Amino acid sequence: MSEYLRPWKLVTLALGVNALVIGGMIEQSPDWDTGISVIMAVSAYLTAPWSMRVLLERRWRMIPLALFWTWLSIDGLYWAWNWQLADVSGWRGANFIASLSLYGMCGVLWLYRGSVADFRRELLALIIKRS
Repeated sequence: MSEYLRPWKLVTLALGVNALVIGGMIEQSPDWDTGISVIMAVSAYLTAPWSMRVLLERRWRMIPLALFWTWLSIDGLYWAWNWQLADVSGWRGANFIASLSLYGMCGVLWLYRGSVADFRRELLALIIKRS
């Protein structure tokens, strides 16, 4: 639980939500608004690192659950949001590809367990060890 409260992760989440909201305003797409931007970003924040870890650590028994959380975050919530707005548009396929890419990038970004100082220290130690 403490990983979700790390300042650097919360800052990157806020930056990502901000980028999505601004993108939605610029794009003026009927299926992309502030609500779905926040919902999908928070869902990715809560599930993407775990799903990525399941894949990287080859925890085969957890793959179905990781796939479920991935689908829910990138398509299920999007569909439900637009369905309740009565705007089940033809953008679902394009959204799936873009959201899956963003989900994977977020999973990699938020995968690290530690602070920025920890990361810096570990990176310097690795560089020195390789030199």
